[in-house]
Amino acid sequence: MVIGAGKTDVGRRRDHNEDYFLLMEKESLFLVADGVGGQRDGQRASHLAAEGVRHYISSFPPDWITDDGALHQYFRKCLEEVNKTIYKLAGHHDEGGGMATTVVLTYISRGKAYVVNVGDSRAYLLRDGILRQATEDHTYVHQLVKEGSITEEEAKTHPGRHMITRALGAEPKVEPDFFQFAVRPGDRIILCSDGLYNEVSEGEICELSERLFSTTAFIDALVQRANENGGGDNITVICVDIQEE
Repeated sequence: MVIGAGKTDVGRRRDHNEDYFLLMEKESLFLVADGVGGQRDGQRASHLAAEGVRHYISSFPPDWITDDGALHQYFRKCLEEVNKTIYKLAGHHDEGGGMATTVVLTYISRGKAYVVNVGDSRAYLLRDGILRQATEDHTYVHQLVKEGSITEEEAKTHPGRHMITRALGAEPKVEPDFFQFAVRPGDRIILCSDGLYNEVSEGEICELSERLFSTTAFIDALVQRANENGGGDNITVICVDIQEE
């Protein structure tokens, strides 16, 4: 059984929220989007991404797909369609003005989690008290780390750490990453925008999870901690708990 809960918060230093999240518990699909391009454009882009995915999933339910490769193609097609919509609107300055958005989603089916991401919104797997990042950031600094030009520690304070290299709506084509892993009862999958992980350490996430078994209480505590630690950006988090049937 899959239990999901989500929360978004403007944070302490922003006057508007460009994040958006989507819970489709019946379909076992969950999504976080973090818009870029200014207040109106960022809000619109993240909303378009989430609602575009909702429409696609509702129109073409993936529950009949059992092949991993076919599921990858399904979600690639889904995000390609959403990307076209946002890019087309972003190309008309009066309507879009350069809007784009990150997206991270997970789909739980037949004992597996399928994760798709574009940008720097993340998915984590929390299992047996150990937190593991399940996605790879599409950022300038992550590319530098991969090349060996800077260290992970240097990346945390690098002036280009907020520069993303992929986003929905930024280019005519989009290249999402796909990940998959088996899930078991007791697992927690966390989807979040950078407003959470830039403020709350992995150790803090594990500590809060250890004492908060309620899905809703856990995400409430994560958002509260992010604000207590600075709240420098919009904060959005979804927790998906895998439970016994």
